[in-house]
Amino acid sequence: MKAARIHGYGGPQVLVIDDVPPPQCGVDDVLVEVHASSVNPIDCKIRAGSQRGAVRLSLPARLGMDVSGVVVEVGSHVTGFVVGDEVWSSPHHKRQGTYAELIAIRADEVAKKPASMTHAQAASIPLVGLTAWACLVDAADLKAGESVLIEAGSGGVGCFAIQLAKHLGAHVATTCSGRNEELVRALGADTVVDYTKESFDEVLPPQDVVLEAMGGDSKRRAFKVLKRGGRLASINSDLPALAKKFGPNLGVVAAGGKIASMIVCGMLTRGVKARPVIRKCSGEDLAKLAALCDAGHIKAVLDRTFSLADIAEAHAYSETGRARGKIAIQVR
Repeated sequence: MKAARIHGYGGPQVLVIDDVPPPQCGVDDVLVEVHASSVNPIDCKIRAGSQRGAVRLSLPARLGMDVSGVVVEVGSHVTGFVVGDEVWSSPHHKRQGTYAELIAIRADEVAKKPASMTHAQAASIPLVGLTAWACLVDAADLKAGESVLIEAGSGGVGCFAIQLAKHLGAHVATTCSGRNEELVRALGADTVVDYTKESFDEVLPPQDVVLEAMGGDSKRRAFKVLKRGGRLASINSDLPALAKKFGPNLGVVAAGGKIASMIVCGMLTRGVKARPVIRKCSGEDLAKLAALCDAGHIKAVLDRTFSLADIAEAHAYSETGRARGKIAIQVR
């Protein structure tokens, strides 16, 4: 079986296509023949080593946390799936490895893929979709008629979150460069702030909700733009920068301290409910997202598609920060 693995931490060149034994399907698993995957910024951070204090891998390690494919084996304790089902998933980081021809995944982390989408389109959604859902639905409880700022609207999470927030009935503001304004407006953004020319906290009215994605000084400005008693969902812990400054293990401690400070200071100074968000590996939530996709409320936004053999090139392109939407990996 072909799989992309890292043999050391560093640049894209450490991603090597290896011949490895096929994974074993556990009693609670489904074995999935991978048709497509996608690249997420977190994959590049893990490969580079900035997450190794939090995501501990034994090298050589397989990467990839998005998959769309076909079930080829079902564990003895699994119900609800049969061989031949087309499925999608974002498996737990402890069992990642979707840059491969086969992967075994816990059945409760899997759902039927959207019938209206190709495998490449479907594979672009699970991780960012679950992240956006965790931010806007679980953490912020976004309601119809409320206002929400979604940072980095042309990125993977942003493209999905704009569409989800619009479906929920919110007024959507977002940030991006001028070249991406047409894209984010087509996805449903009502107000667009060109971050190269303006600071969102200086031009936007107070918001009910902010999905904070950029980290650093962006967090301070996100609090400024929130209404008193508003809600902030943050998906950027600043771990890469802190790991670079303090090392991988102390970096995790420093990131935890910043998160705690964000929560306490937000509540004490502005009554803001601030929450760090990590996607939940949930087949149940993926089934809800599939229904939204098939109903036409969510569409996939693909920038480029690479083959599995070109996975290092795909990572290099992701790290330019210029991708609009997602980068797909076609495996079959």
